[in-house]
Amino acid sequence: MTPDPVMLAQMLGLLLVIGAFAGVLAGLLGVGGGIVLVPAFFYAFQSLGYGGSQLMQMCLATSLATIIVTSLRSVLSHNKKGAVDWTILRGWGPGIAIGAVLGVLVASALRSEALQALFGILGIVIGAYLGLGRAEWRLGEAMPSGARRGVLSPLVGFMSVLMGIGGGSFGVPLMSLYNTPIHRAVATAAGFGVIIAVPSVLGFLFLEIAPEHRPPLTVGAVNLVTFCVVIAMTMITTPWGVKLAHAMDPKPLKRVFAVFLTLVALNMLRKALGW
Repeated sequence: MTPDPVMLAQMLGLLLVIGAFAGVLAGLLGVGGGIVLVPAFFYAFQSLGYGGSQLMQMCLATSLATIIVTSLRSVLSHNKKGAVDWTILRGWGPGIAIGAVLGVLVASALRSEALQALFGILGIVIGAYLGLGRAEWRLGEAMPSGARRGVLSPLVGFMSVLMGIGGGSFGVPLMSLYNTPIHRAVATAAGFGVIIAVPSVLGFLFLEIAPEHRPPLTVGAVNLVTFCVVIAMTMITTPWGVKLAHAMDPKPLKRVFAVFLTLVALNMLRKALGW
């Protein structure tokens, strides 16, 4: 299948804008660019005529591939400001990585519609927390260790892979609920993103996608063209988001983004249910 050149040009422009937006979000709100990238990739691939039962796997894998670069750049930028909590990263990293690998195994076995439904449900939960959550909510005064960390850390990696997102969407609320200052939580969650994305992308590279359902230059489930276009923008805009995060209160923007995310998640859920 050869897509129309005009449509390809339109998609290129759209992906440039999406990449720029995702990069700023990754640095500013700590929610991870994947929250925007996965539904954007879904509609882009569908518009170009690529579908099938593994469409969401391509979206998740390509999003996670971009998150390797975005999160790495974000964590390095935050680290220059001394904001990354390396003690949390070392303690939580192994469990998160294990959860990410399990997420790839489950995502590879599910149909696209099931992954759409999961994205929709979890997206609504994240949107609700962003919109309604309070900074003073607490589950504890310090990040948990022992058995509780042994359960929560793989869960963060697992759910993140099923949504194709980095560590921010689940990691930032979790750390905030356990009394981690918001700027430190955002910075540390960028490290979660690297730990989630690297093993999961390695797994997705070995997933077979039917040739008629994958865009050109797709390796495993990762589309290299989309990856390169988005990374070109996020490399530029992620540091902008980091600077904004340290210069302003992102709370009002979180409320707006919560509404946007909830609408996107509801639409994804609608499509999954065939409405």
